[in-house]
Amino acid sequence: MRILQLHCTKMEYTPIKKEIFEAENIEAEKSSFDNIIVAFTTVEANDDEKIINKVSLDLEKSITVIGCKKLLLYPYSHLSSELASSKIAFDLIKKLKNLLQKYEVYSAPFGWTKSYKLEIKKHPLAEHLIVENNRTSIDVESKALSTESKIISKWLVMTADDKLYKVDGFDFKMYKNLEIVYNYEISNKRKVSAQSPHIKLMKQLVIADYEPASDSGNMKFYPNGKLIKSLIEKYVTEEIINYGGIEVETPIMYNSKHPSLLHYFNRFPARQYNINSENKQLILRFAACFGQFLMVNNFNLSYKTLPLKLYELTRYSFRREQSGELVGLKRLRAFTMPDCHAFCKDMDQAISELKKRFLLSKKIMNDLNIINSDYEMVIRTTDEFFKNNIDTISYFVKKMNRPALIELWPEKFFYFVLKWEFNYIDNLNNASSLSTDQIDIENGNRFNINFTNENNDLSHPIILHNSPSGAIERVIYALLENAAKKISHGMKPYLPIWLSPVQVRLIPIKTEFLHYCDKLARKLIDNEIRVDIDEREHSIKKRIRLAEVEWIPYVLIIGEKEITSNNFQIRERLSNTIMKGSFSQLIKIIKNQTQGKPFSKLNSPLYVSMRPIITV
Repeated sequence: MRILQLHCTKMEYTPIKKEIFEAENIEAEKSSFDNIIVAFTTVEANDDEKIINKVSLDLEKSITVIGCKKLLLYPYSHLSSELASSKIAFDLIKKLKNLLQKYEVYSAPFGWTKSYKLEIKKHPLAEHLIVENNRTSIDVESKALSTESKIISKWLVMTADDKLYKVDGFDFKMYKNLEIVYNYEISNKRKVSAQSPHIKLMKQLVIADYEPASDSGNMKFYPNGKLIKSLIEKYVTEEIINYGGIEVETPIMYNSKHPSLLHYFNRFPARQYNINSENKQLILRFAACFGQFLMVNNFNLSYKTLPLKLYELTRYSFRREQSGELVGLKRLRAFTMPDCHAFCKDMDQAISELKKRFLLSKKIMNDLNIINSDYEMVIRTTDEFFKNNIDTISYFVKKMNRPALIELWPEKFFYFVLKWEFNYIDNLNNASSLSTDQIDIENGNRFNINFTNENNDLSHPIILHNSPSGAIERVIYALLENAAKKISHGMKPYLPIWLSPVQVRLIPIKTEFLHYCDKLARKLIDNEIRVDIDEREHSIKKRIRLAEVEWIPYVLIIGEKEITSNNFQIRERLSNTIMKGSFSQLIKIIKNQTQGKPFSKLNSPLYVSMRPIITV
């Protein structure tokens, strides 16, 4: 059985005509509802009462989480090509309705052609797909998921002066965000309880939105969002290549029965997407790890060539996160992950490289406008590694220059012995991991990766797993959450100017000044500045207001005075001031603000009137 569940502000349908002989006998009339959960329901072959019981529980969970106790079961045969007979489908939908009688439950007539109109509410849980069936599952769930849930760890706090505290003996008064991270970690609750503020902003700025035709957690990016996302991808990639990363590309799907991969999946706590193709059970990758490991397996390595740093921007990585945990750009099922592995000859080299990558990650975060105070550090390690490498742990904490959380495991549960991560704290006091790195002591052996050491013997490398920014989508989430924080404090929200889809807007007072605007636009474009021209038939005030809504950093009103004097009144949005200056001064200001950052051309027509109106 498949159910497309929609939480609707309004829903109305009108029966048109009987479609099948077994159709219910009703009088054709219009029915309408306000604030209702609509369940478009498809009954599939092999569905039975056992499936109905499961589906009723799924719907009850949704009703409880959403808080709406009014439900419409709407027979809908278009969610599957493997349909049950009409009689079985009709009987099972009736049984489903009976199981849900404690709610205000309605059903649309079975077997009728109907027209319908609906308005879906705008919150993360408004759209949800339920699938329950009796088919044999091809899921290859990681055994590490169950292992992870059984971990009993100790939590400590280390300060920048090398003092260690048990968490219950540490005063969090001056470190509220660190306390938030700790409470978030030990609660182990990732379910969405409220709409994240960044969702409203991602829609207002026409960056991204949910795609109901896809699986949940797979987003669509509009032109603005694609430009922002591409610029961040380009920046992170350039920084990693400057660090020494060698860029490669690997497949997005793998045979889950491959011996090396099977062992790896059982050591990594991730939920996989599974595909059944030509009698093979395939999974979509959740990181670039095993693709790069299989590639390096074919390399002829020497200790002289290590550390070897391989890099891939995975577009995309896939993790089948639980539906209740998905929210906007924060937690997705398909995401873009910069993934850099360093293959090191020994632990000393691994720790040395780990420190370099830590500083690289901090630089990248800062350059992305996610500053040191926006995130807290968590270090996860084993008791043994902690005791033997406490100086390394201390190094990271000192570089943060404030306390960090330490999670200690009594033994090694996964393939790594140490992992650090930066956790961003959003407006709902939830934590999300951004930058991270790990010391992996298993996969060199598991994937039979060898290098020739100083004694001319074969050895397995230690592998570092680094994402210096975390998922690109999550970076955008953090930027928008930061903007939402500014709004809540009465300040102007903004994006860094190098990420602003439009950096300068020209507004001609009259159409005869368009030709001059074109000349100015060409100068800006030649200087790698994104510019557009708003020549719409709105008043000047309205066009200025619309530029403000789009967070455009600089606006120039072009009239006869500006043309004759070549002196401009430059509206700077962030400072809310009007500067007087030449066009070359404006170019210099913007070039200074974007220095060292990548550039991409405008991802929309130059004339605003030529753009499609996108409703989100």
